[in-house]
Amino acid sequence: MKRTYQPSKKSRRKAHGFRKRRRTKGGRDVIKSRRRKGRARISVTTPRKGHYK
Repeated sequence: MKRTYQPSKKSRRKAHGFRKRRRTKGGRDVIKSRRRKGRARISVTTPRKGHYK
């Protein structure tokens, strides 16, 4: 049987990425609360060189 989670970086970014979060009031609140809490990753993004590890 095929499992429910079939990972894909593209669909992950499309659903939970920074730009998607910024689009809605709720998403902006998520980013705001994660910044307030001091999270290293405020949203799902592909790590680029020199950014978080």
